[in-house]
Amino acid sequence: MDRNYLPWWRLDNAAKIFPSTSSAHDSKVFRFFCELEEDVEPAALQTALDKTIEQFPIYRCVLRRGWFWYYLEKSPLPALVCPEQLPPCFPIYPSPRRSLLFRVLYYRRRISLEVYHVLSDGAGALDFLRVLVYEYLCVRHPEDNLPASRVPVLGISDQQKEADSFQKYYEKPARRFGLSPSAYQIPGDRLPRNQLAILEGRISVKELLTCARVRKATITELLTAALLRSIYEGMPVRSRKKPVVVTVPVNLRNYFPSFSSRNFFAIIHVGYDFGQSSTDLEAVLDQVKRSFREKLTAEKLKSHVDGLCALEHNFFARIAPLPLKDMVLRYANRIAARAATVSFSNVGKISMPETLEKYILQFGVLTCAGCLQACSVSFGDSFVITFASPYRSRETERIFFQELSHLGLDVTLTTNIEEEVEQNVVL
Repeated sequence: MDRNYLPWWRLDNAAKIFPSTSSAHDSKVFRFFCELEEDVEPAALQTALDKTIEQFPIYRCVLRRGWFWYYLEKSPLPALVCPEQLPPCFPIYPSPRRSLLFRVLYYRRRISLEVYHVLSDGAGALDFLRVLVYEYLCVRHPEDNLPASRVPVLGISDQQKEADSFQKYYEKPARRFGLSPSAYQIPGDRLPRNQLAILEGRISVKELLTCARVRKATITELLTAALLRSIYEGMPVRSRKKPVVVTVPVNLRNYFPSFSSRNFFAIIHVGYDFGQSSTDLEAVLDQVKRSFREKLTAEKLKSHVDGLCALEHNFFARIAPLPLKDMVLRYANRIAARAATVSFSNVGKISMPETLEKYILQFGVLTCAGCLQACSVSFGDSFVITFASPYRSRETERIFFQELSHLGLDVTLTTNIEEEVEQNVVL
């Protein structure tokens, strides 16, 4: 391939901060996994990956440094499946050698896709994993004779998948200034060697949905309220004057038409001041529902997108050299981190062709960052919520799952701590 004519892509607006702020303990890598009813066959998975990556050309790229911005460049590097040997969400960038910005791993019955956030957000990566699993099961079970049209994402053009939807919807906003107040930060001793402690809870979708509907809430609202309460229960009394704030990523494709496989999301902050308000779960849930109603509107999200993109279009930001941008973005990232206590991302329901559902047990998702992160996803009647933490203490997670048990929900836990075990929550 002629080095002078390699295709390249600008980073989308959300991706621009990740290269400057990635580190060994905050890799900006997230993982989706699919657990099958049978062990993974590596050769079939490699065949499936070869077919899948042809449908997502932007996944064949590496990250490069320019004078003013980082950018993505097409690469001849092969995409190879590997047995899972590294810790979950191990850094992809920075790396001693240039590599593709994703990994496909296998371990027993699990197929895992790890993606560096520069490349895509959760919704975009999930499209890739769905196609990968679809192609894999077609190779392993040709008797099902599934046509390609059964996976909707296959009908989307390369141009639609590669589009930067932030620029498509950007309009120059009015000037706005102001910083968010500092939120409570969960203290704790970090695990050695930048390890992640994973705690995965599995719940019946039907039970969880019934529990939420009784309270006239969505599943995301109920779990956000339970998470706020769990953090409060573990707070020292002297710290309760600070608000507890959960950041919730929002898939902007649900509000603005887009088929992009790149980043297209916004972050909303949902907070509660336990020092000034009732600590009862119902009171917290009422506040959470109000926050979601106020912030999850096309108008508010459009304003958020415009504000982010305006920084990118600023004249001085454009001409500043990359080393200066790196310093500024790292500082801005530290300031932004003070405004949040924890992050919770509910990816939602994953669908697969009905003929293939019998081969799939569940899907799951987790992410690595510098603080406690919670992610959830559902498939069939299996709702999986996963906590990834760099800290030794499991107090917040323990209280959270006890909160769910108090609501009458049956929770089965799996952890990577010491050894993988499964157990029901016992009060």
